[in-house]
Amino acid sequence: MESYLVPRGYGEAEFVEKRSRFIGQLWRVETEEEARAHIEEVRKQYHDARHHCFCYVLREGNILRYGDDGEPQGTAGQPMLNVFLKEKVTNAVCVVTRYFGGILLGAGGLTRAYGGTAKLALESGQHPAALKDAVCSPGGTTIQGVRRLEEAGFRGAVIDAVIASYERTLELSPTHP
Repeated sequence: MESYLVPRGYGEAEFVEKRSRFIGQLWRVETEEEARAHIEEVRKQYHDARHHCFCYVLREGNILRYGDDGEPQGTAGQPMLNVFLKEKVTNAVCVVTRYFGGILLGAGGLTRAYGGTAKLALESGQHPAALKDAVCSPGGTTIQGVRRLEEAGFRGAVIDAVIASYERTLELSPTHP
């Protein structure tokens, strides 16, 4: 019997690379209509963004779709879909919205940013506090958390995004000295 992963719920993650802001959102879906509805919902929510790239995988009918929404071919939707395939995810849709920061990232940078943001959103949807717990575990340090992320297969830009997010949380925390 083949095993596969279905997200437990909604997941969201944000990643910044060279002033470009990537917002990843993930939902559990059962139909192509549901997936398309979420994509349109995000387009309306972030109507002023430059790109809304997506991917979705549905077990029934073995449906795989992705879209680059104006990004160079294969640099956005395909890397997102690759994350889903590698993790054996099904019945999920992910939309990554990009606000262009004025600096070109190149094909490799786009691929890493879109794929990394999709992975963060997936992790958030599977275990809503997983990334936060990995970095901010009680009695642990950020360095220990980063090591746990590295052991789990996260690399480079993803870890940098988690640390930046954690540091922003500390800055905004009223209990932080």
